[in-house]
Amino acid sequence: MSTSNMATPSIRSAGHSTKLTSTPGKTHQRTRSSPGAIQRIPLLDDTGIILTYILDAFHAFPPPVAAKLRRALWYANQDVNPAEAMKYYKQTLEVADEVGMDSLGDEILGVKISLAAFLERLQIYPKAIEVLELVRRDCLAWIEQRGGLQGNEAKRTRLLAKAIAIAVKQGELYANRYVGEKEAAEECLVWAVEAALRERRRRDQLGVKDGEAEGEWMTDEQIGAALEALANHFEEKDLHYLAAPLYLQAIAMIPWSNCHAAILMNNLSASLVQQTPPPYEGGPPPATRSELINSARSWALKAIEVSHRIKRLDGRTEECDVGCAVATHNLGEFEEMHGNIAEARRRYQEAKGLAKAVGFKEGIENADKGLERLRGKE
Repeated sequence: MSTSNMATPSIRSAGHSTKLTSTPGKTHQRTRSSPGAIQRIPLLDDTGIILTYILDAFHAFPPPVAAKLRRALWYANQDVNPAEAMKYYKQTLEVADEVGMDSLGDEILGVKISLAAFLERLQIYPKAIEVLELVRRDCLAWIEQRGGLQGNEAKRTRLLAKAIAIAVKQGELYANRYVGEKEAAEECLVWAVEAALRERRRRDQLGVKDGEAEGEWMTDEQIGAALEALANHFEEKDLHYLAAPLYLQAIAMIPWSNCHAAILMNNLSASLVQQTPPPYEGGPPPATRSELINSARSWALKAIEVSHRIKRLDGRTEECDVGCAVATHNLGEFEEMHGNIAEARRRYQEAKGLAKAVGFKEGIENADKGLERLRGKE
């Protein structure tokens, strides 16, 4: 089992705010009223970090365990039968325990995460969360009790990375509209970010201990994905002043040769422009509204620059195309805020053309709305 990062587009403008959340093969759109319509580009997948598991390598399992696992996966993915799948998942774990497999080894953790994913597909979200919480609790209990012992460095590293990835996934599930436990989601995401940054800081300051390098730790991009997941959560709560520094940290974690950098820059731009400067009460003066808009404009321009720089042969993806369209639209929003109607119209028209070229329906709709608003301001 390993962790990997996911991607998200997000942006906003003058009138409504829109967040796109895409899962493989499906896009969900939510629009809520707000001043303007700055678009925000969310992750192209479900969450900041994907938990992956490889269960087709049956040779890693003793034959009695592999036999049960084959049945579980068959009824979970082929001849779908939830009752039979659950029965064989349970038997897989029981037999694995009987033959002495490590309950915290990648193989068994993979089985448990596969079970949680199956429960999620069935939309039994509370049970999926419960399975993940048990796995995370077991990982953290082992780390607390044995992680500091000599010879356990690699396992501690691996389990900590798994626990963090699981917490991010729990945050996603808790925030699911069918569960709606936003506070629990925030608790998981905050823990994940703090744990990841604390471990990264320790490694930077003290170096990697002997044996730790053998364990699979998080890449900078995976840590950035956790930061982004928490930033997206704060954006959903309109806590833009908390989201912005997280997006900025996430940008520092990802190479600018990656299209997702443009998405993060757009998100930061949107977060900045939606902030309201607090009343001045002494101390360093807060940024003015005009300064926030100018900073947001700079990041939108940087997003366009990054997306233009990446070519298809260098790994350009849909995120570059969508990010460029959305950033251009947002530049129109910023010009509209400043009353520059002619420049705003030019940006909206350009954004519409870019959106049409890549089949970005929401981008076309938002550009049309922007152009319609401008007709009422002429």
